[in-house]
Amino acid sequence: MKIMNSKINTIIFDLGGVLVDWDPINLYRKVFETEEEARWFLDHVCTSDWNIEQDGGRLIADAVALKIAEFPDYKKQIELFYTRWEEMFQGIIEDNVTIQQALIKNPNYQVFALTNWSGEKWKRSLELFPFFKDFEGVVVSGTEKTRKPFDDIYQLILSRYNIESSKALFIDDNLDNVNGAIKNGINAVQYTGETPLKNLLSTYYIDI
Repeated sequence: MKIMNSKINTIIFDLGGVLVDWDPINLYRKVFETEEEARWFLDHVCTSDWNIEQDGGRLIADAVALKIAEFPDYKKQIELFYTRWEEMFQGIIEDNVTIQQALIKNPNYQVFALTNWSGEKWKRSLELFPFFKDFEGVVVSGTEKTRKPFDDIYQLILSRYNIESSKALFIDDNLDNVNGAIKNGINAVQYTGETPLKNLLSTYYIDI
């Protein structure tokens, strides 16, 4: 079903899970002998709750030291989370990057990114994924010392780039982040891969 009278003129992308395929399991499958061990480590040691604090601005060195103190037997594996961080990527999500590039070239839209990402890793990320530089602007949580789904980061991107919330569409793979955007007056959709991004956009009369 299409959203009637859509006047979207701004697209805001999340990055991980929408434009690039990132998952720590991609690294830890190489580190541990079994899938079960790798998943236990990520569920109990280097958890998503721990990692997201780095996205919010906590220094990597502090985070690693904290976790090693808690799990000294896993010192080596904990250190690998950031020393071999690049191995967590499995490349780009090609269809979605094609859409991103088409939207950037379309004069009817302005295109931004709002990402939960360690500020310390951002420079390297631009080298790994040069198309990140093509956005009109990017808000990186770790640099701003806040993160999705907190209200202030949505308000930050709106004010910094003079975005009218009712004319913006935010795309994220995390439902909490989608709901955070909606709470702040931004149209938002969850991308899980089940429905092609092109179809989600067409709901808002955004045709690629």
